[in-house]
Amino acid sequence: MIGDTPLRILLVGNGGREHALAWKLAQSDRVEKIIVAPGNGGTARTVPKTSNKKIGVTDFKALVALAIEENINLVVPGPEVPLVEGIEEHFRKVGILCFGPTKEAARMEGSKTFSKDFMQRHNIPTAEYKNFTKYEEAVEYIKSVPHNVVVKASGLAAGKGVVVATSKEEAIEAVKNIMVEKIFQDAGDEVVIEEFLEGDELSILAFSDGYTIVPLVPAQDHKRIFDGDQGPNTGGMGCYAPTKIAPQSVVEDITKRVLQPTIDGMRREGMPFVGMLFTGIMMTRSGAKVLEYNVRFGDPETQTVLPLLSRDTDLAQIMVACCEHWLDAVQITIEPRFSTTVVVVAGGYPDAYAKGDVMTLDALEPGLEGTLFHAGTKEEDDLLKTDGGRVIAINCVADDLESAVKSAYKGVHSIKFNKAYYRKDIAHRAFRQEAPELEALTYASAGVSIDAGNALVERIKASVKSTRRVGADADLGGFGGVFDLQSAGYGGPLIIGCIDGVGTKLKVAQLADKHDTVGIDLVAMNVNDLVVQGAEPLFFLDCFSCSKLDVEKAAGFIAGVAEGCKQAGCALIGGETAEMPGMYQEDDYDAVGAAVGAVTKESILPRLDDMVEGDILLGLASNGVHSNGFSLVRKIVDRNGISYKAEAPWEANITVGESLLTPTRIYVKPLLKVCKKGLVKGMSHITGGGLTENIPRMLPKDMTAIVDVKQWKLSSLFNWLRYKGNLTHQEFARTWNTGIGMVLVVSEGDWEAVKKELEEEGETVYKIGFLRRKTDTEEEGCLLKNLHTWD
Repeated sequence: MIGDTPLRILLVGNGGREHALAWKLAQSDRVEKIIVAPGNGGTARTVPKTSNKKIGVTDFKALVALAIEENINLVVPGPEVPLVEGIEEHFRKVGILCFGPTKEAARMEGSKTFSKDFMQRHNIPTAEYKNFTKYEEAVEYIKSVPHNVVVKASGLAAGKGVVVATSKEEAIEAVKNIMVEKIFQDAGDEVVIEEFLEGDELSILAFSDGYTIVPLVPAQDHKRIFDGDQGPNTGGMGCYAPTKIAPQSVVEDITKRVLQPTIDGMRREGMPFVGMLFTGIMMTRSGAKVLEYNVRFGDPETQTVLPLLSRDTDLAQIMVACCEHWLDAVQITIEPRFSTTVVVVAGGYPDAYAKGDVMTLDALEPGLEGTLFHAGTKEEDDLLKTDGGRVIAINCVADDLESAVKSAYKGVHSIKFNKAYYRKDIAHRAFRQEAPELEALTYASAGVSIDAGNALVERIKASVKSTRRVGADADLGGFGGVFDLQSAGYGGPLIIGCIDGVGTKLKVAQLADKHDTVGIDLVAMNVNDLVVQGAEPLFFLDCFSCSKLDVEKAAGFIAGVAEGCKQAGCALIGGETAEMPGMYQEDDYDAVGAAVGAVTKESILPRLDDMVEGDILLGLASNGVHSNGFSLVRKIVDRNGISYKAEAPWEANITVGESLLTPTRIYVKPLLKVCKKGLVKGMSHITGGGLTENIPRMLPKDMTAIVDVKQWKLSSLFNWLRYKGNLTHQEFARTWNTGIGMVLVVSEGDWEAVKKELEEEGETVYKIGFLRRKTDTEEEGCLLKNLHTWD
C-alpha cells in the first residue's frame, strides 16, 4: 500500500478531461508532482506542480520508462484507447498503481457487442439489440423490426460511432458506411443494432474499487454540433450537472439496479473493475436503461462534475483507494451547487477544420467562478495556438443552474481565435416548459416492502423450525405447509394448509361499497396456493374482524366466500366473526382465511428432480390485478384524483371500483385435471412479488426461468397503472401479476397437450418461456426478456 507516501502522478492524455484531472489532483496536499503525457497548451501552463512530456498515449514502453525514471507511484490514463489496449498491465508488471481497468474489463467500452451481451447476462435494463458481422444480415434485420433503430460500431470510434437513424433507409446507409465503406476502420467490423429509446439521456460517472461503487452527480452532455440538438455527433459540445431528471432517489435506484450489478457481475466474471465507470443512461417512461458503458472519465462530463467536488475531497486519495480496494473508507463530498461547461470548437468541426490559429484568452470578469480547461491547444513560438477540433472549454459553478449557465456564456467571450464556434443552448433541456416529471413509484413507496417481507421470513425461520415434529418439517418459503399423516402414524395422504388474507383491496371494497367479490378473493388466495402443490382443497375456514358489525357488509362478504368455495370445490366448514372496537376504525374490517387440502406423496409438486433444461413455461391469464399490490394501486389512483365510483379511464361502462374489484381467478379445477395425469412438474401462483419473485419458488436452485413478456399483451388496466405510476419494468414485474396469474412447468413434449386441455376448460394459456440451467454468475431465478414491449 502507498499509505501516506507523497504522490508522483503520470497523467496520460491531452484533452480537456486531462486538464480537469490535473487541476483537481493538484489541489491534493499529498500530490507533489504531475506529469501529463503528452499534455496540451494549458496543462503545464496553468496547473501547479504540473509539466508536460511529449509521449504518445499508447507508447507504453516509453511511458513505463518515464514512470520509473521519475519515481511515479500512480498512473492515471485519461482516454479509452490506452485502457482498451492494456496500459494497466504494463504498469502492474513494474509495481506501479494504475487507476483504470484491466484490458479484459476495458472491453466494456472497447466492444459494444461484449457490453450488450454482458447486460443481457446480468439482467441490466437496456434496449433490445442484435449483433452483426455481416452487412446483408444487418440490413435484413433493420427491415424486419417494427421500431426505429440506433446503429453502433462495436469498436472504438472516438465517440462518433453511433448513428441515431430516423428511418430504415438512414439506418441501412449507416450500416453501409460502417461495415462496407469502413469509415471507422476496424471498429466497424461488427455492429450493434438496437431499438431507439425515447427519453432524456444522462451520464453517471462512478468510482469503483471492484467491490464498492460511488456515483457522482448525474450530468447531461450535448453531443450534436448545432443548437437544438441538430447536426452530426461530436465528442461533446457542452454539459451541465446535476440534472433535474435524476434526483437523488433516481440515482439510488440506478445504483441499485444498474451500477452495483455491473460491478458485481464483472467481478464474478473474473474481471473486477477498478477505475471510473461511465454509464450512459436513457431515462425512458419505463425507467432507466443503459445505453453504453465507458471505462474512463467522460469529456466534457469531467470538466463539469469535478468542480462540484468539495475542496477537501482528495481526488488523489480516491484513486489510490480504488486501486487498493478500500474505497468504502473514503469520504467523498459533493457541493450542493450547479455546474455548466461550454466547449469552444474550431470552425468546421467535426469535419475539416484548421489548426495553428493564434489564440488569446482574456481575464474572466471579476466575481465569475470560472475555470478554462484546454483541450486542442498547444504552445508554439511563445504563442498559444489551436491544435484540435474541440479547442477549449469554460466551466462555471453557481448556486442555481440558470446562474451557472449565464456565467459560462459570459466567460466564453474571453476566448478568441479565428472561426471559434460554440453552441448557444447548453442546458436547454433543463429549462423546457413542460409538466413536472412524475415521481417513479414503487411498491415500497406505497408502504409495502417485498424485500422486508423476504427478510422477515429469513429472520423467523429458526423459530419456526423449532416447532418441527414427526409429520411436519416446519419450514418456510413454499406456497403452503405440508403435513405427512402416514409419518405421524395416521396413514393416508399428505395434508397441506394455507393461510392468507385479501390485503388492502378491502379498502377499495369500502370506498366502492362493494363487498361480495373480496370474499371470493379470500378463498382464491388460499386454494390457488394449495393447487400449486398438486393438492385438492378439502375445506375452508374464515375469520371476519371489524370495529362494529355491519350485517349487510358481513353477509355480502361471506356470500363471496361461499361462492369461492364452490368454484374451488371445497367446503366452508367454519368461521369466526369478531367485533373489536378500538382495533379497527369506523367501517374498516379485515379478513383472513385458511384452506386445507390433500395430496398423495407421489403427486406432490413441485417435482424438482424431474425439471430439466428446455422444459416449457405455460402462463394462465389472470382476471386483472387479483389481490396483491393494492397499496400501490390506491396510491396511483389517489395521485390521479380519481373517484372509485367514477368511470374507469382504462375501460368504458364500468366504475374504477368495479373494475379493480374483479375477483382473483380460481384455477383449481382445471389444474387438478392436468395434474392428475402427471403432466405438470411444477406450478407457481403469481401473487405479491410478481413473476420475478414467485416463479423461482417452484424451481431447483440450479435452474432459471426465461420469460418472454411479449408472448402476452398487457391489459388496458395494467398499461394505465404502469404509465400513471411511472413504474420501471422491474418494479412493475415484481409488484403485480402483469396478466399471468399462474405459471406451469411442463415437458417440451407435453406442453401442447396441456395447453389444449386447459383451454378446453376455459383458461387462456400462453407459452411464455422455458427453463435454462443457471450460469456460474447468475443469481436470479427468473429473467424477463423483451421488456420494451411494455412501453
